[in-house]
Amino acid sequence: MKVALYSFQSDTFIACEKNDAFTEEQAQLILGFGAKQILAEPDFYSRLKLKFPNAQIALCSTAGEIFKTEVLDNTVSVTAILFEKTTFQTASVNIIDFENSFDAGAALVNKMDQNNLKYLMILSDGGKVNGSELVRGMENVIIHKIPVTGGLAGDGYKFVSTLAGLNEPPVAGKIIAIGLYGNAIQIGHGSMGGWETFDPERIVTKSTSNQLFEIDGKNALDLYKTYLGKYAEELPGSALLFPISVKLSDNADPVVRTILSIDDATNSMIFAGDVPYGARIRFMKANFDRLIDAATGAAQNTARFDNNAKPKLALLISCVGRKIILDKRVDEEVEAVSEALGDQTMITGFYSYGEISPLNPGSKCELHNQTMTITTFNE
Repeated sequence: MKVALYSFQSDTFIACEKNDAFTEEQAQLILGFGAKQILAEPDFYSRLKLKFPNAQIALCSTAGEIFKTEVLDNTVSVTAILFEKTTFQTASVNIIDFENSFDAGAALVNKMDQNNLKYLMILSDGGKVNGSELVRGMENVIIHKIPVTGGLAGDGYKFVSTLAGLNEPPVAGKIIAIGLYGNAIQIGHGSMGGWETFDPERIVTKSTSNQLFEIDGKNALDLYKTYLGKYAEELPGSALLFPISVKLSDNADPVVRTILSIDDATNSMIFAGDVPYGARIRFMKANFDRLIDAATGAAQNTARFDNNAKPKLALLISCVGRKIILDKRVDEEVEAVSEALGDQTMITGFYSYGEISPLNPGSKCELHNQTMTITTFNE
């Protein structure tokens, strides 16, 4: 597995680093994570195709790009991959062609050849797609037989619209799958948050999908504002500082959910993932050091390769909320991952509107918010 990293800045490719020699014509798969305004430029896709003429190209917009140990804005982080022993297949759907995200997720996976499939990477629109339903639709087909990781595209801090594209200029609504096949590929994955809970466990008593109305029989938004105190005046932006922990069932590990918007007409909150009736929730807050430690922990959880082999590539998908909170310290979580994996691992990725990963090896895939989610690859 040969990997090259490029950074597209100021209308040119200004940097390149490879773990082994290969030409751009030999590249088989391109992953491009970048600012929406650059990906939307009419000639950007054609420039990539000209540079990597024989590769399949997957693109998605971001809330920040990860290039080696740097976190950048208004760039495109481009990863070129040459597999030596592994085959791959790609597929895509658009949410506008389906009644709901569950059906879109199931249809996407059903497009893939299931024989000898070892791993699926998902890059999805982050504005029109319900990430929780998307993951459930995929899991309904796969039944957690293989790891599925990825993330929801971003739009900086705007939360207006996102883009994704496969072998064509990116558009809104697109959902992409990249499947890896064969026994040579090794996959590691880890996902951790590092947030602190700070209130008693409560029960969701009224909700619809990802819209929360009541907690313990009380208006959820009013209760949330009480806990936010002075930060309540800054909603919905300040909600990124105070996500909630959601336990979907008695036996499930809790997942983190972020508020995307406030519905003033119904005095309710809209989340990035489902908050179902009967779920147990707790409010959360940030702890800087624990966020960094969680990034290290997620990286350490990926280190399960044969003969202690080091990964050739690490895909980091972290949450836009973490980027806002860490602010000038945001590079530290990427540097912590690099230190845990070793400098022989090439690092790419982006800041997202939602992260897709199992919590533990062999468990079902989940949508997460406010986590650092890492997938490592080796042949």
